[in-house]
Amino acid sequence: MQSAFRAMAFAVALALAAPAHAEDLLTLDDALRRVSDTHPDLRLIDARANTLDAVRETAALAPATSLEVSLENLAGTGEARGLSGAELTLGIASIFERGDKRAARIALVDSRVDALASERQTRRLDLLADVARRYLEAASAQWHDSIAEQDAEQRRRARDAARKRFHAGAAPESSALAAEAALARAELAQARAQLGERSAIRHLTALWGELDAGVALATLAPPALPELESLDALFTRLEKNPDLAQLADARRIADARLRLAETDARSDISWQVGLRRLQASRDVALVAGFSVPLGATRRAAPAIREAMLERDALEIERESAALALRATLIDAVGRYELAREEVRRTQTDVLPRLQAAAAAAERAYRAGAGDYLDWSQLQSEAIDAQRQQAEATRSGLVALIEIQRLTGLPIRFAASGDSP
Repeated sequence: MQSAFRAMAFAVALALAAPAHAEDLLTLDDALRRVSDTHPDLRLIDARANTLDAVRETAALAPATSLEVSLENLAGTGEARGLSGAELTLGIASIFERGDKRAARIALVDSRVDALASERQTRRLDLLADVARRYLEAASAQWHDSIAEQDAEQRRRARDAARKRFHAGAAPESSALAAEAALARAELAQARAQLGERSAIRHLTALWGELDAGVALATLAPPALPELESLDALFTRLEKNPDLAQLADARRIADARLRLAETDARSDISWQVGLRRLQASRDVALVAGFSVPLGATRRAAPAIREAMLERDALEIERESAALALRATLIDAVGRYELAREEVRRTQTDVLPRLQAAAAAAERAYRAGAGDYLDWSQLQSEAIDAQRQQAEATRSGLVALIEIQRLTGLPIRFAASGDSP
């Protein structure tokens, strides 16, 4: 039963390990570029920018000029009966805007256009961070696959040695059976890692609409976790965070709305001019007029006050967001440093000793002086230490991706002091 299960797991592993064509190997840079070029969220923001271009054209229009036609003194009684006393007036009318309203409208639209750049950058960084996290999940499965393959190779050697000693009558059958079960578990772990990698790749390629399961990751060993920049340097970079830039843009939009509301405190002047034909004398005379609404300052005051309060609230929101981002950055840096120290200590202190102990136990077992369980236990501990190191690397890279997203550094699986 165990042999059949082991064979089935090994067959699954071989099927999943079928080599991909070189042109199908996907690097992190490839994935980042595909999302940047094709993701609909970014194209939608570009489309909104085009829409605002049309809105700006509308805002730049001067008040419309209208043609007015009026007919007076008709269909009355006596001398005004029928059309005998009718007077026709032809004129044009429009509005004279005061307070530079057109410039204020244009400034408001321009501030909205400028804000789209920060919004696009924010969305782009969020998408790239999501790409990196999905790519990391696939890479992590690849690392576990490599560890499981190494474990399986060790377990095969242990199985062969246990069988040899069992057939020689130097060890009980239980040792040989335990070795076969350990090999089956190692092969199952490898198959599980390969299935996880394939699922993670599909999850990744779905970001740019590709569901081809033939894509494979480029070979990627767990990278080192180098030292970060100082916290002060990262805080300086944080000031350029696009989330804060968006709030700054929102403040500028609020300023533009305030200026537009303030222009309403100056009343527009409606004017009209035209010609009137006097029916009685058959003469033509010029007519003109204008009107100015009263109380414009009083009516505009609530909108001005609302715009000022909105602007002040945005400043408070920006301060709150800056504090939250600093706290998030501190947490991410702490998680990165913890993972980095765990990787370093495992690499330098734990793994070499466990691997040396497992090798010594193997030599002792093959020489007939050791116990299979001791050898198997040390093999398991060495493999567990490698898995722990891989998981610590993954945790560190998750934190690093968050640091890079917050500070605008290039998204990559390495700490970098380069400018974005």
